[in-house]
Formats: sequence, structure tokens, C-alpha cells
Amino acid sequence: MILVIAEKPSVSGSLSKVIGATSRKNGYFEGGGYLVSWCLGHLAEYVEPNAYDKKCERWHYEDLPIIPDTWRLAVAEAKKEQFKVLSDLLNRSDLEYIVNACDAGREGESIFRRVYALAGSKAPVKRLWISSMEDVSIRDGFAHLKDSSDYDHLFQAAECRAKADWLVGMNATRVFTTKYYKRLVIGRVQTPTLAMLVERQHKMDNFVRESYYKVSLSGDGLTVTSDPIKEETEANHLVQNCQGKPATVTKLEKTKKTTKSPRLYDLTTLQREANRVFGYTAQDTLNTLQELYEEKLVTYPRTDSQYITEDMAGTVQGLLTDLPKIVPFLSEIAIGDQVSSLVNNAKVTDHHAILPTQEATKTDLSSLSEKQKNIFHLVGQRLAQAVSSDCIYEETAVEVLCEGATFKAKGKVVLEPGYQAIEDAFRTYYNKVKETDEKADIPASLTEGTELRSVQARKSQHFTSPPKA
Repeated sequence: MILVIAEKPSVSGSLSKVIGATSRKNGYFEGGGYLVSWCLGHLAEYVEPNAYDKKCERWHYEDLPIIPDTWRLAVAEAKKEQFKVLSDLLNRSDLEYIVNACDAGREGESIFRRVYALAGSKAPVKRLWISSMEDVSIRDGFAHLKDSSDYDHLFQAAECRAKADWLVGMNATRVFTTKYYKRLVIGRVQTPTLAMLVERQHKMDNFVRESYYKVSLSGDGLTVTSDPIKEETEANHLVQNCQGKPATVTKLEKTKKTTKSPRLYDLTTLQREANRVFGYTAQDTLNTLQELYEEKLVTYPRTDSQYITEDMAGTVQGLLTDLPKIVPFLSEIAIGDQVSSLVNNAKVTDHHAILPTQEATKTDLSSLSEKQKNIFHLVGQRLAQAVSSDCIYEETAVEVLCEGATFKAKGKVVLEPGYQAIEDAFRTYYNKVKETDEKADIPASLTEGTELRSVQARKSQHFTSPPKA
């Protein structure tokens, strides 16, 4: 028999269907020469300090630091039943080998190896490493199982992080709690993150708003503006000097510029974008992506890459053909085909960028929740943008001289929208207002030396803004 251990029951169910283990048992599936079970996330965790030494049950500053000589793992009470199932399976005498099918990342490696070690199994281990839960990816993964030793360093990295969390959390929490006589929970990640939030909040709370002024001149279809002016009397004086007077265009410079099409999403950039567009937290986005991944609609979420590998180019090319069928606002848009721009083998480590799957193109997506649809649409439209051409526009910079003072304006005309057409379609579909870039309309007839015969001058008041949350 071949034992396959996944991280979650839902993933085990998907794997079982593909490899033929369709008979449901107590805590596992069986069939086709396979046994398929699951870990329920972190089954085994490092024990509390009092498990090493009874004196640690009471918190005393003098007993710190607590540094285990030998690290010990234990299974949480609520998960002991499933661990017993796994332990029995891991020690069966008829096992040919075991497949670690936990999530293909640092945590998945740690989850499996801890259970394997606690169960005392000696059976050889192979690694299933896939970036998609599509049937074709699962079959391909089982056809090309990796040697478990290839991921030894990944496991060591996971354990290093977990031990750092334990050492900082257990010791620093006790240090501050015993010092200040109040339970203060300290964490390796949470405490510096909290410090950043507090520092920013302090700047916001102590921000003192300051006013400043700008003077604008309008004439012959052009509006130009001064640099910020600190004193209101100076701004008033400039308005009085320029009102009804002529002004001369001293500079008119046209520059063709390009905005490159964006790269594909890794997890962080997708979380940032989902927060900006939909207001989702990072955890909301990750949870939703995980749901879509387990439904075989997107590829593996926990990736730090924004590229694909060379061998995926053909698959992505085929995906582009069906993309308008599953992302409604793309149906009237011409999508590019610059797949080669997505390929960079050197910048793909464990997993490639987040993509829709081929399975998604054959699936009725109407049953998805609103949040799932929104995240899926973000992933789909980013693929469409990434393979489209750059946005090319012409920027015009104008300077006008009036009564010895210089006023400026910038204009922008899009020549070739490229990927921006997809972004505009996305915003229209979701009724999202495009952020203004404060570009003025520059009359096409304007040239250097043009005189604006009688300008209208006006003053506007502005205020400095506090740092954003």
C-alpha cells in the first residue's frame, strides 16, 4: 500500500478521487492501492515550558530565560483521535512508501514531518509538490514524486521559525508580565508589527494641520497653478497683481511616456490590491484564495513569485483564449498574448504566480460567494493585464509667466491604452471611480510664446494631510 497524507480533509478528498481511493474509512480513504488521510493542520506543537520543568508553572523573572535542551512535541487533546489514525497508518507493515501531500510550502513540510516523527514511522517518504488542485496537476504530481530529502532545508527553515516564535513568545511574555505585574503577550512578529501601528497612530494623533495657498490663472482654455504659498497675504498680493493681466507661455514640452503592464500577482500584491479595491483584510484574501484553490479554480496561493516557468507558457496561452468566458468584463476587450513576458525561471522558487486554472474555464462560477467572485476576477484581470501591451501616453508640461511669477500645468493624452483598457473595464464593472491624477487639459493650439490676453486669477486654500493609517 501507498499512504498519502494531506493537510486537510478537503484536500484528501480531492486527491482520493483522482487516484482512486474512493472507499471512506474512519479517518482515511482507501482504494486503488492507496490509503489517504489528513493532518487537520498542525497536529503537533512544541510543548509549554512547564512540560520541561514543573517550576515553570509559576512565572518568576529569575527562572528566565527558558531554553529547552531537547525540543519536545505534543499532540493537542482535540486532535489526538486523528493522530491515532495517522499513527496506525504510518506504522502498517504493508506500506511500500509514504507520500507527503501536505501543502507545498514551509508549513506543510513541518506539519507532516512532526507527525511522522511522533508516530515513529520508518517507512520511506516521497513528496507530492503541486501548485494546483486540478486533476491533471494531481496526476502529473503523482507521476513525478520528489525525494523527501530535497526538502530537508525547507523543514529546517520551518522549525527555525517555530523555535524563534517559541523562544521569543514564552520568554518575553514572562519578562514583561513579571516586570509590570500585568499580562503582556509578546510575539516575535506581532510585537514589532504592533510597534509600527502605535508609532503611526502617534504621528496621526499629534499631527498639526497647516494651511497653505495656491494661485491659479485661467485664460484661453488653459489653467495653470503656482507652487504652494505659505502666507495668505503673499497669495492675495499675487492674485491682485495678475488679475486681468496678460501672461505668456514660456515653456511647452511634450514627452511620450510608457507605463509598463503589471506583473502577475504573488500573495502579498494580491492581498494589497484586494484591500485597496474591496477593503478585504490580508487574512480575508488568503482564506478566500485557499477556498478557490481547494475548489481547483486558482493555483497555489502562498507564493512569493510574480512569474511563470518556461514549461507553463503553452498552458497559459490556452488559458487566455477562455479567460473572457469566466471574467465577464473581459468579453469586449482585446487581450494581448505576450506570454513570454511572464516567463522567468530564475524568479520562480517553490511556486509560480497566482493564476486561474484550466478547470475554472470549464466550471459554472455562478455559485461562488461574492468575495470568491471578487478575488477570482482580480486574479483573472491581472493575467489579462500582464500579457497586454504597455500604456503609451503623451505628457505636456506647460509653464506660464505672469508679473514675474511662474505658473505650471501638466496634461496627459493616452495614445495607446494597452493594459489600461482592462483596468478601466474592471473599474466600470465594479463601479469604482478612477483615482484622479490632477492632469489639466492643455489646448492643442498652444505653443511657446502664446500670450494669454487677460487671465482670471483666484486663490485656493489647502491643508497638509496627516499620515494615512
